[in-house]
Amino acid sequence: MRTIVFFDLPTTTSSEIKEYTKFRKFLLKSGFLMMQESVYSKISLNTTASNILLENIRKNSPDKGLIQVLTVTEKQFSKMEMIIGEKKSDVLDNDERLVII
Repeated sequence: MRTIVFFDLPTTTSSEIKEYTKFRKFLLKSGFLMMQESVYSKISLNTTASNILLENIRKNSPDKGLIQVLTVTEKQFSKMEMIIGEKKSDVLDNDERLVII
C-alpha cells in the first residue's frame, strides 16, 4: 500500500508558518518522502497500518488549510506516468525498501 498526502496550508502569519513546519516535520519523522512540494508518500505494509497512519495524520494536522490523503496499491502507484520532468531521488522509494520482521 502507498499512502499519499497532498496538502495546501496557509503561510501568511508566523503562527501559520509554525504549524506548516510542524506538520511537514511530522510527515518526515513518520517516514514520508517528498514527491513534490506539498506532496508526500509512504509505503505501508497493509490496510491496517495504512489506517493507523491516517489516524496519526488526523491527530497531527493543523486547524486550517487543506490536507488530502489517498491510499493506493503498489501496483497502482507503479503505473504513475511522468509527463514532463524526471524523478530526482537518491532514496530507494519502492517496496524493496520495506522490511518485514
